[in-house]
Amino acid sequence: MAAARKTVSVIIPVYNEEGNIGRLVGETLAAVPAANLGEIIVVDDFSSDKGPEEVLAIARKNKKVRLVRHLQNAGQSAAVRTGVVAATHPLIATLDGDGQNDPHDLPKMIEAIAPAGSDTGPALIGGVRVNRKDTGSKRWASRAANKIRDWVLRDDCPDTGCGIKVFWREAFLKLPFFTSIHRYLPALFQTYGYATQYVPVNSRERLAGVSKYNNFNRALIGLYDLFGVSWLRRRTKHPAVREEK
Repeated sequence: MAAARKTVSVIIPVYNEEGNIGRLVGETLAAVPAANLGEIIVVDDFSSDKGPEEVLAIARKNKKVRLVRHLQNAGQSAAVRTGVVAATHPLIATLDGDGQNDPHDLPKMIEAIAPAGSDTGPALIGGVRVNRKDTGSKRWASRAANKIRDWVLRDDCPDTGCGIKVFWREAFLKLPFFTSIHRYLPALFQTYGYATQYVPVNSRERLAGVSKYNNFNRALIGLYDLFGVSWLRRRTKHPAVREEK
């Protein structure tokens, strides 16, 4: 399938990213070819700043931009799922709302994904950040977490926390949902019988605001979820089938 026939809904979960989100939406409109870009859905997770106003100002001028708002804070994974459910196109791309993912990486990721319903080729393309622009402590914590996760899950994903991903909507909606699922998508796609692939992507400095995570709370939640996903991988079976006639 040619890249021009792969129409994508870009999902951007956001929480208090005033000064970042409007710039990112504008960049995404410019970076993704018009033939591929079906819509951009910004899912605001009950922000208390003026970030949603930045999005609305663009949405009033461009019908491809949509703003969906949570009426209570529910976390990044819930925002991603809200966007996927609201999407009207079969291919999904995700970007973190802080602007550190580069939307100019999306065209090559769209090109690399296998056609919908294909028995071969990846149903998820994940980004691997090159020259990651984060604090030293975050980079160290991420490397340690990735090594532990890969040792337990064996998903061969070098950067599961990277927010830029491209995947098929239908496949995502088959997965069980929990509040940190966005960090385990490669493992879960594999568990449900889909191939995954990873490509190097750009990593950028945060230009405004502050991170909503710290190493301690991420480690505690990650350890708890890791055991759950490990159990799920062991207990899930997806045998190949054929219909006899």
